[in-house]
Amino acid sequence: MDITLTVAKLSESDTIMKFIQELYEHEDIRFDESIANTALSQLLEDDSLGYVWLIYGDGEAIGYLVLTFGYSLEFGGRDGLIDELYIREEYRRAGIGTKVLEFVTEFCNSLGIKAIHLVVERKNNTAHSLYHKMGFEDCDRDIMTKWIRS
Repeated sequence: MDITLTVAKLSESDTIMKFIQELYEHEDIRFDESIANTALSQLLEDDSLGYVWLIYGDGEAIGYLVLTFGYSLEFGGRDGLIDELYIREEYRRAGIGTKVLEFVTEFCNSLGIKAIHLVVERKNNTAHSLYHKMGFEDCDRDIMTKWIRS
């Protein structure tokens, strides 16, 4: 299968939103379309925040990748967060995730990004296996979140 990634455009928001909803259902994450759509639009309109790519397999959109940017003294400067990576179920375990992670690693390296982080559910053994194979390490830390609502 021929895999390509293209930087998503605002006009492709509907396609990405369908993938976001599928991912959130799969991961049992609360989906609020209004919140997700606003955040997606901001990201698509400002590449200083990060990038969204659509993943194509043989010309058909089969998933998406979101990379956002941060900065960390501990990690030596600018860093990236793979905020979301989704490949439709029927295309999983075919090497596509590996190709996507290789792509994002090369992209980050070209920008001088020092480290790439991601968050994965503890129970998702398949994803853990892939991420370890691709060089991601457990940092012996937990991600903690405080929601700030205005």
